[in-house]
Amino acid sequence: MLATTSERLPGGQGWTYEFKWDGVRVIADIRQASARFWARSGAEVTAAYPELAPLARVLDDAVLDGEVVLLDEKGRPSFVALAERMHVRDHARAARLAASIPVTYMIFDLLRWRGADLTGWPYRDRRAALEALGLAGPRWAVPPSFSDGPATEAAAKENQLEGLVAKRLDSVYRPGARSPDWLKIKSEVTAELVVGGWRPGARRIGGLLVGVPRPDGRLDFRGRVGGGIGVTAEQALLDVLEPRRAPASPFAVGGVPREDARGAIWVRPDIVVEVKYGQRTPDGRMRFPRFLRLRPDMTPEDVTDAA
Repeated sequence: MLATTSERLPGGQGWTYEFKWDGVRVIADIRQASARFWARSGAEVTAAYPELAPLARVLDDAVLDGEVVLLDEKGRPSFVALAERMHVRDHARAARLAASIPVTYMIFDLLRWRGADLTGWPYRDRRAALEALGLAGPRWAVPPSFSDGPATEAAAKENQLEGLVAKRLDSVYRPGARSPDWLKIKSEVTAELVVGGWRPGARRIGGLLVGVPRPDGRLDFRGRVGGGIGVTAEQALLDVLEPRRAPASPFAVGGVPREDARGAIWVRPDIVVEVKYGQRTPDGRMRFPRFLRLRPDMTPEDVTDAA
């Protein structure tokens, strides 16, 4: 179940609020003294996080939903540090990384318990059942939820967290659905966008050309992103974009202004990036966009237009 982006807290009663953890979504399936972990894409990621395997010793039959995060020395999630862990499948390397930069599994939902499917339960009851399990371990936790939305939002900003998630207390769990019963409110205005190409400049990447997917498979142009691309980020982008060069633009015909398209190098539209920006123009273009990071945990199908 996915959250819908919102620019403000919901009004009225019947909501609970949780911090938004800057990590990767992971489902844990625990049965017969074994724990297996799955990413949003459906890929199994058990090998990447061996430090989470002992969860099978404290639960005998459960499905959990949560976020895998890597906390820095100040106790704040670091997506950049987590990127080193995400795609590791070699068991020996994963074990070394687990010892040096361990992750923490932030558990926020209980979907199955001892054979019973809880997805039809209201969130308040699933949350109560989760908290009753007393899950507090060296590499996992059940982070708190709060009834005061404005105070939670202020605390998220004060602690430089990504934002918060508001959930209707009576909402059932809808696997695979993006629901307005869950709202994500970010501390700053950001968007996930698909890269359709780039323009060289003073450096190899002068600006990324980004957009959102259309029903016909092409992209609607949302702007050129030049700020925020340092040397390290530029190399990381080139590593994934160069092998995806394409002979033609993936954007809708006439969608990219001539000055942005001039000299552009087009790519297959399957790389997602996160961008910070000021406002949107009436036609949906971002003003003052800055590159924040690659989102290897997302696919173009995850990208929605919040304009």
